[in-house]
Amino acid sequence: MAPVLSRSLSTASLASLPSFSLRNPNKAFNLRTAFVPQNGLRKGFTCGGLKWRLETNNRQVTVRCDAAVAEKEVADAPGEEFEYQAEVSRLMDLIVHSLYSHKEVFLRELVSNASDALDKLRFLSVTEPSLLGDAGELQIRIKPDPENGTITISDTGIGMTKEELIDCLGTIAQSGTSKFLKALKENKDLGADNGLIGQFGVGFYSAFLVADKVVVSTKSPKSDKQYVWESAAESSSYVIREETDPENMISRGTQITLYLRVPYSLFISQTFGHFACDIVVCWAMEMYPAIYLCLDDRRIYFFLQPDDKYEFSEPAKIQSLVKNYSQFVSFPIYTWQEKSRTVEVEEEEEPKEGDEAKPEGEKKKKTITEKYWDWELANETKPIWMRNSKGVEKDEYNEFYKKTFNEFLDPLTHTHFTTEGEVEFRSVLYIPGMAPMNNEDIANPKTKNIRLYVKRVFISDDFDGELFPRYLSFVKGVVDSNDLPLNVSREILQESRIVRIMRKRLVRKTFDMIQEVSESENKEDYKKLWENFGRFLKLGCIEDTGNHKRITPLLRFYTSKSEEELTSLDEYVDNMPETQKAIYYLATDSLKSARSAPFLEKLVQKDIEVLYLVEPIDEVAIQNLQTYKEKKFVDISKEDLELGDEDEVKDRETKQEYTLLCDWIKQQLGDQVAKVQVSKRLSSSPCVLVSGKFGWSANMERLMKAQALGDTSSLEFMRGRRILEINPDHPIIKDLNAACKNSPESTEAKRAVALLFDTALISSGFTPDSPAELGNKIYEMMAMALGGRWGRLEDEEAEADDNAANSDASAVEASETQVIEPSEVRAESDPWND
Repeated sequence: MAPVLSRSLSTASLASLPSFSLRNPNKAFNLRTAFVPQNGLRKGFTCGGLKWRLETNNRQVTVRCDAAVAEKEVADAPGEEFEYQAEVSRLMDLIVHSLYSHKEVFLRELVSNASDALDKLRFLSVTEPSLLGDAGELQIRIKPDPENGTITISDTGIGMTKEELIDCLGTIAQSGTSKFLKALKENKDLGADNGLIGQFGVGFYSAFLVADKVVVSTKSPKSDKQYVWESAAESSSYVIREETDPENMISRGTQITLYLRVPYSLFISQTFGHFACDIVVCWAMEMYPAIYLCLDDRRIYFFLQPDDKYEFSEPAKIQSLVKNYSQFVSFPIYTWQEKSRTVEVEEEEEPKEGDEAKPEGEKKKKTITEKYWDWELANETKPIWMRNSKGVEKDEYNEFYKKTFNEFLDPLTHTHFTTEGEVEFRSVLYIPGMAPMNNEDIANPKTKNIRLYVKRVFISDDFDGELFPRYLSFVKGVVDSNDLPLNVSREILQESRIVRIMRKRLVRKTFDMIQEVSESENKEDYKKLWENFGRFLKLGCIEDTGNHKRITPLLRFYTSKSEEELTSLDEYVDNMPETQKAIYYLATDSLKSARSAPFLEKLVQKDIEVLYLVEPIDEVAIQNLQTYKEKKFVDISKEDLELGDEDEVKDRETKQEYTLLCDWIKQQLGDQVAKVQVSKRLSSSPCVLVSGKFGWSANMERLMKAQALGDTSSLEFMRGRRILEINPDHPIIKDLNAACKNSPESTEAKRAVALLFDTALISSGFTPDSPAELGNKIYEMMAMALGGRWGRLEDEEAEADDNAANSDASAVEASETQVIEPSEVRAESDPWND
């Protein structure tokens, strides 16, 4: 504040600023200083960063001066008002090429406009029946012309007058449907807008995604004249004229003709290698557009040659788009399709010379296939979700499921519901009869299993978790709502509170559907569901903590008492003895490994049931649950296992007796174990290796090592400390206890301890660091144990004696050998031989 004061009052200090009080305000008081304006202090003023004001309280008037940052009261000067301007051609280009992700949605938008026109006519005809006239039923017809490259979409709806053409088509982003709905609401006719689709007023211009020119011919029952609206794709203007050609007259409605763009294929005039070049667009030979590359004064042309076929002019393509996007529009949609039929025709035979021509009735007939064109209903499947669920049979649900999702198996179950209140929508959800064949589709949020409709018009099936979480991505179904928050292209579901509420209700209904199957009398249905989708639900334990209460009752596991049939957690808790305070589980790689695991021995002996977690995801899922019905989940392969009925006195005595052995074994093993202690979980095995409370178990360590992109540097950090537990009742441990006391330096005893640890490592589910070294230890111990058995030593001694005798005889023969001089050696063929 001080700098402001010093700049404002160079000759005055803050202490010298005046503050005056007047006891009698009725008397006139004039204050004339350089800082006070001529009108006094009646309204207060700001000067040089100082704010002066007049205060009255209890017949006392006070003039105060406050130091403040300089504030200037500037009167708002009147300004000119301007309207936004837009370059129409540029705006149209943005609407056409930036709003929509796929060109094929043009048909959806135009069919939706036609449906709105039919809905408006149906509503207005209630009070004005004359509007219907004799123009026929309310319908939509689509006729593609592959030869001329056109698509004609016609409806028998309300049509438009000249003024409405200018207002609706000539004004960008003005929706005729929205204006109609507004008028209905003003007249309190709120029940009539349920079927109207339009919202933004730009859907019509999606026609320019595929068309160079659009011609609209329309006739309103409120007018005697028919008008034609025409515009080109790159134009910023349009033309409206009155239709005078009798052949083009329509009785009522609108007819839109799209002149499709000419598609081009790319072909190259010359081959070339890799090089840096400039790309230039030109018109080659004044016929085809081309792109040529400039390199060292040479031009290599890429010609764009026009194709013979237009992309969207094929009848089969139009039929496919209608079935995908507008299958459930409430009015019949007919498409112009080529059909075939068999007919009998007379076989033409040329008469032979001299033969008379046969009369007409005696000629031979043959059957041929004749092709013809006719209208075909494209949207025969009705929106089953719009009906009351009580009036729909199970076979109808199954048939709808197969047609909509191209499935050949019936679904396991379905649910049909309507939600009202803050968010209103209808939905039919299915559990498929089989899991996806492709492993990539498992827990993939982009499975295209949920089809979103807005007022029965297909919007999208490409969601990334907006409507369903990843672990429920196997659920298939349709969702239809009248007021979803969409973007302008009606292709993207915007994130909002409404979407979150919808997701929450869809998930809840899905759990209710699965719970109903699990509680049904037919246990095979849920067994089949669990075999196909149990992994998905276990994934939900990890990813959706908010729905643990709904997911946990659906889980199924094999147990030590039920190795053939799956058991639910509710059944496990019901079978628990009163003294059991926890839910025990063991994670292994298979049922066979779980049955023979040493961790189970004491629990099985005490008739305590143990869950077998044999799938890779099981252990992580259970760890995320932590508790169920106030019972903690306890891993029996980790330290500090409490079974609840220990004899503390006996345990203390046993611990004291084997303290020396535990210390001696720890000294032999060194850092391989954190400690050695007497076990409470063993009955037949000599020892077991357990994990620490806060580290990985043996099963988790195995899974992490198997990860293709795992970080090996974190294995040592996350691996839990290993604790060797010994069984004091086993003979091996008793022998080692005696060796520890009587011969602690015995080499054989130390080798036995090392082998005991390696064996415990394997039996407890861990992987040895050096399998070859372990094998050598086993071979040595086997040789010690088997040495001298079955008469092997006697055979070796006899064989040694024989080898010694043979060597002595060979030595004697070598000493008596006669040496023959070379001169005395003669061949048998020697002629001089006597």
